[in-house]
Amino acid sequence: MSAVALLLLPLLSFGHAAIFFKEQFLDGDGWRSRWVESKHRDDYGQWELSAGKFYGDAELDKGLQTSEDAHFYALSARMEPFSNEGKVLVIQFSVKHQQKLNCGGGYVKIFPARLDQNRMNDQSPFYIMFGADICGSRNKKVHVILNYKGRGHLIKKNIPCKDDELSHVYTLVLRPDQTYQVKIDNREAAAGSLEDDWDLLPPRTVKDPLAGKPVDWDDRPAVDDPADTKPEDWDQPETIPDPKHRKPSDWDEGFDGKWAPRTTINPDYKGDWTPKQMDNPDYKGPWVHPEIANPDYVHDADMYKFDDIGVLGLELWQVKSGTIFDNFLIADDVQEAEEFARQTWGLTQAAEKKMKEERDELERKEWEEEEKNGMHDDEDDGGGDDREDVPKIKNTEL
Repeated sequence: MSAVALLLLPLLSFGHAAIFFKEQFLDGDGWRSRWVESKHRDDYGQWELSAGKFYGDAELDKGLQTSEDAHFYALSARMEPFSNEGKVLVIQFSVKHQQKLNCGGGYVKIFPARLDQNRMNDQSPFYIMFGADICGSRNKKVHVILNYKGRGHLIKKNIPCKDDELSHVYTLVLRPDQTYQVKIDNREAAAGSLEDDWDLLPPRTVKDPLAGKPVDWDDRPAVDDPADTKPEDWDQPETIPDPKHRKPSDWDEGFDGKWAPRTTINPDYKGDWTPKQMDNPDYKGPWVHPEIANPDYVHDADMYKFDDIGVLGLELWQVKSGTIFDNFLIADDVQEAEEFARQTWGLTQAAEKKMKEERDELERKEWEEEEKNGMHDDEDDGGGDDREDVPKIKNTEL
């Protein structure tokens, strides 16, 4: 299939969906007129357009790539402002950590339209933060942070992210019925309700402050057997004088002091005695504190809603650069988003994987040849930055 035909595919399938934002970087440096680099600080990392070291198609797989190690990045693109009231909201993008990311972000932020893109930074209020975040060997997860009444709330579920070097598609779906879905590579990774999986609302019930465990409530499953008594010969010292230790014949108590034999473990010592246990005839089971309706709980049917969505941003930190973001889509139709993923990432993923495997094999052979020639004797990989800290939720007041 020609590259021109591939370019047309995404345009043929969106007959019924509303597309609020789409970016595939198919016009070379044209992206620079649509994306704004923040000037909040003068040392932000620079972005490049690249398909990376391996890819499925040299042109179609080009995306925004981080290019400087140990830098913050801040870049954003504007869309026509809209509200997701009464409709599905789908946020989707692909990301490739070709550098084997050890600490850094692979996520996007959705901002209100009033954001000053030139001043965007880690304190800029956002509506949604979504995507993979990797910090160390044990913290590799998909973050979904929703802003509700001026505060950022992190999803309570642990959703593992992909940590290999290939491209993957991340999709977040928010629905008006207060449910959500997270997908990776068009497959469900998590789903549920906003109320259950975020602490957006107070709990529906609370413990009754007037209730208490009855004084006669016995929650001991087992008790001492009253028929069991300690044997008369049970109590024995833990140590006794060593019968094999004899006082030396030349021991002089006037000079050497009073002689005492060394001690040894008493073979008859049995330790502390405890009576046998038996089922408690009065056992009533664990006491459960009664709950009452929470007077502070008020259902909110609009938890999913954001009134003025207007900017998609990449605001993140990376220790090791090289991540590539591509195929951004914000729409209102899940099926169309799935099709878009198939027509972009889906068409090139196999070729990308093959090219990577071939590259890895070539590098392996080159390394083995260098090893034979003694070129790696003094190498130290340095270990990299393996911080175990979990990213903090920044100020998200709106």
